[in-house]
Amino acid sequence: MTIEAPLAEVLEWLFRTRAPAQVEAKARLLVLDTLGCAIAGRRHAEVVAFGKQLEATDPGSASAGAALFAAAACWDEACEGLARAHGRPGIAALAACSALATRHGFTFGKVIDAYIAGYEIGGRLGEAMRIAPGMHVDATWPSLGAAAAVVRLLDGTPAQALTAIRIAACQLPQSLYLPVAAGATARNTYLANAAQLGMLAASAALGGIVAPEGAVTGTALAPANEWLILEGYLKPYAAVRHVHYGAAAAQALRPEVGDRLNEIRKIELSVYREALTYCGNRAPKTPIQAQFSLSFGVACVLESGILSPLSYEQENLRNKTIGMLEEKIVLSEDTTLAGRGAKLTITVGREILKRKVEQVAGDPGLPMSREEVLAKYARYAGKDGQALLETPGTQAWNPDF
Repeated sequence: MTIEAPLAEVLEWLFRTRAPAQVEAKARLLVLDTLGCAIAGRRHAEVVAFGKQLEATDPGSASAGAALFAAAACWDEACEGLARAHGRPGIAALAACSALATRHGFTFGKVIDAYIAGYEIGGRLGEAMRIAPGMHVDATWPSLGAAAAVVRLLDGTPAQALTAIRIAACQLPQSLYLPVAAGATARNTYLANAAQLGMLAASAALGGIVAPEGAVTGTALAPANEWLILEGYLKPYAAVRHVHYGAAAAQALRPEVGDRLNEIRKIELSVYREALTYCGNRAPKTPIQAQFSLSFGVACVLESGILSPLSYEQENLRNKTIGMLEEKIVLSEDTTLAGRGAKLTITVGREILKRKVEQVAGDPGLPMSREEVLAKYARYAGKDGQALLETPGTQAWNPDF
């Protein structure tokens, strides 16, 4: 059914209402975390090559800049998300806004206002336009949030934002999960596409191009006055969110396992259905397969104690101990879980160790502190990130954290 009437109400609310202090504070943390992920992602050789080709194909453009930012931000799979939307509303919106801000000198406050609008629209439409089985979310509804964010950034009206969303909705791509299963990095271009489509749709709407009514369909839309961004999660681990619960359980049990990894006879991981659907990849050979692998996440944490971007280097993908542990993991669905979560059972010799995890750091009920987010930013962004925060007079990025 069309959801454009409630969508128009939400747009009016977002464009006319100043975000409360707690909403702006959460947005700043999400932006800082995404910046750190993007800086880290840009160090990968494939991302460097992608950036050079974008510059050769479309030199100096905001569109190319947005595409590179979006691809880099999701490369290590350590970026934000919103569980009820089954995806990440912020990256495409921020990618588009950051590229425009860099070229036009918009203040950070102006970018934050646009980012919040884009996040709220993307989050609502992600929940309302639930993707079909076999699809991947990143190149679909995130473009709608990006379109709204760009219109907001460029001082457009709520009506123009609705038109931009309609224009993007008329051409949403059918993005497949297939590259993840095949270990192909094509999936990391999906959010780049979303950012560019959002910018295109916003430009079209602001330029007077019209779109048909009824283009935006879905189920019930979250109403105005409900800030979805407060439910947004941050990731302590570099892995798809579905992997986090098993990884956290493994980290909790690791001290009890100690140096007895070779004595482990069996590992049972019981999770919710969606986790099995998207993260059942076994014996991963490439980083993206491993990022979407429940079994690799548990095995890697048991062996090393961490799950970071470095966990997906080839030496870890070929690590014999991780491989041995991963082979012993049995995956199953747990229908007793109220929502997301995992139950991990490890048989070590004659001892049986158990751990149940229903919340991980970064969830709304267990938020990462400002200090934890800053520490993660420092780990991911390094000297480049610190220089960005300390540069005086930065036009677009002076977050004042």
